[in-house]
Amino acid sequence: MARNILITGSSHGIGAGCAIAFARDEGANIGICGNKSPEGAQEVAKQCEAYGVKTKIYLGEVGNHDWCKATMEDFIKTFGKIDVLINNAGGALQIPGGPKGEFKDMPMEYWDSQIALNLNAAAYLSRYAVADMVEKKTEGRIVNISSIHGQVTWVHRRMLPYSAGKGGLNMFTKALGVEVAKYGIRVNAVAPGLIFTKVISRYSDKDLQAFAHKIPVGRGGSVEEIVPMIQFLADIEKARFIVGQVICVDGGQSVDGSIESMNFPIE
Repeated sequence: MARNILITGSSHGIGAGCAIAFARDEGANIGICGNKSPEGAQEVAKQCEAYGVKTKIYLGEVGNHDWCKATMEDFIKTFGKIDVLINNAGGALQIPGGPKGEFKDMPMEYWDSQIALNLNAAAYLSRYAVADMVEKKTEGRIVNISSIHGQVTWVHRRMLPYSAGKGGLNMFTKALGVEVAKYGIRVNAVAPGLIFTKVISRYSDKDLQAFAHKIPVGRGGSVEEIVPMIQFLADIEKARFIVGQVICVDGGQSVDGSIESMNFPIE
């Protein structure tokens, strides 16, 4: 029987790659969540449906609790249950406010929006997903998409709220993973390093090459190099003995011991 998978931030990038891969490789039904790119969501749905699966698109602010609750309720009503939740939505901008983008000048509304996007959204959706998994005795899987900057801050890019949100997501993964393990549910996270998606297209090739050179493998990663780890952690059998882990997929960026290599020196 086909599994039912809800993926946030799946109108492009890593989330889109996951949606298409799950549809192609196991014939899973896919809930596609997006906000700023309804056209992208439609394209992802089209590619998934080419594999004979069912899809449904949910557009809205993933950091809003009411939207998360309504989305999960509709997804469960539509597909019968949820088997896998992939909390992929997230992102950061430079701190607005003063000329240097420092925390002391930051509008607190920006802090709230970053924590809502990078931490709260995963908690909101997981709350209702876990309730359904426990009620229906589903050996569900939750995979949170964190970042290596949940472990080491992104100083040069002035991303303090982003790092705080992803750091919180890491601990949320560990705590929830331990709590729900007794139900057969597995919660883990993947922490990508520099991954080439359209999100980083605003940077010049020169800047990206200069940064990628500092990564031990000498380059940034691709969506295709992240998706298999997410699929592995979502597998009902392969990840059965993995609980509350945050696994870096970053070309060695997070373990080379160099502070310089952990930061994106672009103003």
